[in-house]
Amino acid sequence: MQNEQMKILILGSGGREHMLAKVCALSPLAKEVVVAPGNGGMSQEFSAFPIDVENNDAIVRLATEENVDFVVVGPEVPLCNGAVDALNENGIIAYGPNQVGAELEGSKAFTKDFLARHNIPTAAYGNFSEVEAARDFLGKSRLPLVVKASGLAAGKGVVICETLEEAENSVREMLSGESFGESGKEVVIEEFLEGEETSLHLICSGDSYVTLPMSQDHKKAGEGDTGLNTGGMGAYAPTPLVTREMLSDYETNIVRPTLAGLKADGIDFRGTLYIGLMLTQDGPKVLEFNVRFGDPETQVILPLIDEDLVPVLLASAKGEDLPRNLKFKNESAMVVVLASKGYPESYSKGEIINFPDSLPKKTDLIHAGTKQNEIGEIVSAGGRVLGAVGRGSTLSEAAERAYALCDSIGFTSKFLRRDIGYRELSRD
Repeated sequence: MQNEQMKILILGSGGREHMLAKVCALSPLAKEVVVAPGNGGMSQEFSAFPIDVENNDAIVRLATEENVDFVVVGPEVPLCNGAVDALNENGIIAYGPNQVGAELEGSKAFTKDFLARHNIPTAAYGNFSEVEAARDFLGKSRLPLVVKASGLAAGKGVVICETLEEAENSVREMLSGESFGESGKEVVIEEFLEGEETSLHLICSGDSYVTLPMSQDHKKAGEGDTGLNTGGMGAYAPTPLVTREMLSDYETNIVRPTLAGLKADGIDFRGTLYIGLMLTQDGPKVLEFNVRFGDPETQVILPLIDEDLVPVLLASAKGEDLPRNLKFKNESAMVVVLASKGYPESYSKGEIINFPDSLPKKTDLIHAGTKQNEIGEIVSAGGRVLGAVGRGSTLSEAAERAYALCDSIGFTSKFLRRDIGYRELSRD
């Protein structure tokens, strides 16, 4: 099939999936790209099917009825629900880890125990499902502390606690189910790490892997990295924070031990492994694992790949050896998220979005929280609405293009950070 054209289904509805669909559609191997459920912008470019991506039967039924050859699963929830397993059992090739492998993202407690068991550097921690045991641990710990909901929380289940009272309240709210429902019924309490964060994305096939450009995400809603945690307000790649020598060190001390640990634990890991790293004075430490491409990091990583991505995704899905390296463009990329004011808390929806007549060169407009209304207009439908992507020979050039695109788009509650990449740009 690798030499035959395929019908490819991209599963998901966010900015990550829009970029995946665009990139896959460029492949000579793609006969057709379809999306499910997609969003307002995706449905203008691709056939979209409004299914529930948390329902494995619906996913398999769609892929079967539409004669799909290859499914790329975008979001974490269907991966953690075993969508890849269900597709494979029905003879459909799918990109992403199976349900066992997806536990690396589905349970932070599982991941922390995995890291400790395989001596992979991470913050000191404790896992708790009872308030009293957690309070005892808090009383013996040094502030500040980080309290995390163990389960999936859409990037928001993390609280940095400056006081013991704040930590106890966070633990109590999570364990009661008030904050994050079932995702918070087990919590991870860990030491606060200082340093700069960076994201390492790998495409894996067992112990074979290929690294993608290092990126840096901006999680906080406010400029200067202030305010509430979000799913991500923008990102840029590659980040000069990480030199070739540093990346080689990460591969030796983190990547290979992780893949060897998964193999030792009987997990045949295929798909994306996203390693969130904190670059501390004591060296890099793993903050988290995700088992899918990051959002918004995908929007800056994939445009920098200077070759066909589909054969690589397909080889991973089949458990075949991957190329040792991919070819990348000698460029920088930045994405700025256009959000609805009030995100990540309450925000308005259904606002008509005004778009430019055409996109400037070296830009992409990626849809996330959008839909078409009854008369075909694109309206806001989520907290993170759009992603404005710019590329250039320098990060400054990429930023200039991304922000020019931001300024050409209008909707009533439009909100964005004007300082994406500020640390790096201030070094120029």
